[in-house]
Parts: sequence; C-alpha cells; structure tokens
Amino acid sequence: MAGKGTPGTALLAKQKVPHTLHSYPHDPRAASYGLEAAEALGRQEPARVFKTLLAEVDGSLTVGIVPVTAQLDLKALAAAVGGKKAKMAEVAAAERATGYVAGGISPLGQRKRLPTVLDSSAMGFETMYCSGGRRGLEIELAPQDLVRLTSAVVADIAAS
Repeated sequence: MAGKGTPGTALLAKQKVPHTLHSYPHDPRAASYGLEAAEALGRQEPARVFKTLLAEVDGSLTVGIVPVTAQLDLKALAAAVGGKKAKMAEVAAAERATGYVAGGISPLGQRKRLPTVLDSSAMGFETMYCSGGRRGLEIELAPQDLVRLTSAVVADIAAS
C-alpha cells in the first residue's frame, strides 16, 4: 500500500489501531459503491460493510455510518445528536468538509471533525468494514475502535 495511503489509514497507523486494508478495482459504472465493496470483499455479509453518509442536522454537517444494505434514517440521526431536523448534505459540501470524494468518504481522518453516529448494528460484529478514503479501498477494524477514533455516538439510525 506504499504511496497509496489516505488520511484515514494514516490515522490508524499513528494510533496503532489493528486493522486490515482491502483494495479492489473500483468500477466507475457501479450503481452502489457500498454493494460493490461488499461483493469485492469476497462476498462478505453486506450487513458488515458500512457506508459513510453526510447529512445536515439543524444546519450542521453530521456523519451517519450505516450498513450498505440500509438507508440512513434522518429523524433517528437528528435525534442521536440532539437535533430536530435532518436532510442529506450536498455532495460538494460533504467533499469539502471531509477532504474525500463521494463514494470514497471515510469516517476516519476527515478534514473537519464532525459529529458522528454509527448504527448500533455494527456493535454485533467482531470487525466491520468502512471506506478507507478512496473508491476501491476498505478498512476492516473493530467497531469499538471506530467509535473511539471518531468519538461516535452509537444509535439505531439505519432504515431498511
């Protein structure tokens, strides 16, 4: 992975967090980056592969991390951070705030530290997958480590 690191992978190395990087050839025609990742990871259980989404809660950007098989429940996300109303963030705003490109936004190593909520289903796995900071790169790590590094709140924010 030399020369292919991201701010997220650099953070993991600096904090000495056990993790595994999984790289795969990204198909730009993929309809769902998350489902593409789940399939590319040797057909991992898709519920173990998480996507990082950004929403505006009462006007402030907030990160929601949910399984690739689910949608983000905006009301639940707002409630988890003590807000009233949430809507999906504009792609440009998400990219500016995180320093990552849509489809490759990692919850780790973002440009700005944003309030983060991890769906509670992640806690049922020994390890989970999240974006490594670019399309075609996934990080496998313990959900507890993700919570610690992002100061995430754990809540039920996924909707089927």
